[in-house]
Amino acid sequence: MRIAIAGATGLIGSRLTALARAEGHDVVEIARETGFDLMAPDLEPVVEALAGVESVVDVTSTGAVLDEYESRRIFETVATHLGEAGTAAGVRRSVVLSIVGVDGATDYGYYRAKVWHETATRAHAPGARVLRATQFHDFARQMVEWNRDGDTTHVIDVPTQPVDTGEIVRLLLDLATGAVDHDVELAGPQEERLVDLAERYAAHAGLDLRVVPEQAPASLAAGAMLPGEGALRRGPDWATWLAAQPTSQPTTVRS
Repeated sequence: MRIAIAGATGLIGSRLTALARAEGHDVVEIARETGFDLMAPDLEPVVEALAGVESVVDVTSTGAVLDEYESRRIFETVATHLGEAGTAAGVRRSVVLSIVGVDGATDYGYYRAKVWHETATRAHAPGARVLRATQFHDFARQMVEWNRDGDTTHVIDVPTQPVDTGEIVRLLLDLATGAVDHDVELAGPQEERLVDLAERYAAHAGLDLRVVPEQAPASLAAGAMLPGEGALRRGPDWATWLAAQPTSQPTTVRS
């Protein structure tokens, strides 16, 4: 099958590209690094690249941009252009990666923007399917590093149920091929607290840090990031992921 992956050079996109090729699929990589700008109004290069493509998978992100309005502008523009190009090229199926809980977190701007990503995909992309996943196992490490200020790091105090990226990639490919043909919600096997994960990661990595809990938007603190009853629960738990990460000399992490 010929599959296009938008965001093919990112964390999920690169792994999805590798898996799809390993299983014999022909992959078209759509990314700035491969010469495509999905924010540009000229869709002809994308339409040409999608010739013969049966499925498009959108795993694009806003990078470091978390502002609600700029994120919404990026998501809506990319999803609209990708969907219109796919329609023009005769693509039959589209898949977009989203986040568990986005429609329940009305007090969190980035999640509201992500809802618009889904909405624009459904409005413009042929055969749209949505995969909502919980945070990746790597999320605690990212929070520790992104919010570090000297010997402290600030982490929102929320319940979460992280999932292995390999499970996300597997399910994205199944959606692209039609092996799964409906919207899906995906989570890992075990509920955790993000502050606890941050402390455990910092200790494991030998970081001399004090983890400071921060108040989260009310919806996230109340569990909006957790999966619903019908969600798939797959893959190894977070502790298994942590055990495979590089370590340093043991260090006390203060909380």
